[in-house]
Amino acid sequence: MTNDDKEIFWSQSAGPAWVFLQSQMDCLMQPVLDLVLEAAVLRPGDRVLDVGCGTGASVLEASVRVGDGGHVTGLDIADTMLDLARARLADHPNTSLIKADAQNHAFEPGAYDALISRFGVMFFDDTVAAFGNMARGLAPGAALTLATWGPAPDNPWFMEPASAARDVLGPMPKVDRTLPGPFAFEDPARIMPMLEQAGLVDVQCATHALALTPRGSVKDAADLCCRIGPADSALQYYEASDAERAMVSDAIALRFAQFDSADGLRIPASIHIYEARKSA
Repeated sequence: MTNDDKEIFWSQSAGPAWVFLQSQMDCLMQPVLDLVLEAAVLRPGDRVLDVGCGTGASVLEASVRVGDGGHVTGLDIADTMLDLARARLADHPNTSLIKADAQNHAFEPGAYDALISRFGVMFFDDTVAAFGNMARGLAPGAALTLATWGPAPDNPWFMEPASAARDVLGPMPKVDRTLPGPFAFEDPARIMPMLEQAGLVDVQCATHALALTPRGSVKDAADLCCRIGPADSALQYYEASDAERAMVSDAIALRFAQFDSADGLRIPASIHIYEARKSA
């Protein structure tokens, strides 16, 4: 997928869905954002770069942590998502937004004390080049803290909807998960050497088990999966009818029922936190 293709995809396809579903997606992914910010240990006064900031939830929370003396710059490739982020951040003067591809954006050298990302770094067509370019924008010793999906089989938020859609509609074309996409960083043994080749040091990866927290009922979560993710892709691929969409949603709800609890729906997830530094 070229840079132009990525921009079109995130601005015209995935982006509008994320914008429409923003409050639901923020609620679902809040535990992952909490994990990123806990690991990043942002300090008052820090200048932070948030890569793949989407609709701005991570920029907003990071801006509170760095305070009025700090600054958070959100970067994303999708106009659609940045438009919503701008509206959300209008009353936060210690934030700014850039529409750019981090793989080739001309970062100001040494402009940032920290880099964070929640699911924003798995889509580069050249990971080494992308991180080498981002590193040029970091101050010496700056830390990178990146959340990515862990192994696909350990993430039922993806696997159960994909399986349900396959049962109802049929198989999807095989996907190479090492290519840019949600699971491109699932194998630390493949990714950590790339970060080192990009010139980063102290590279490490820790895998965390947590629960995603979708809002509403099991059926609400199933309907959400039919609007974004692998089930949505299958519905589009097969040009599914309304009746088939309802069947897929019901099948997902049956699978998600195992994760329902007195505290609401809690869907297990495996999340990698990659950490590294720019050399001092």
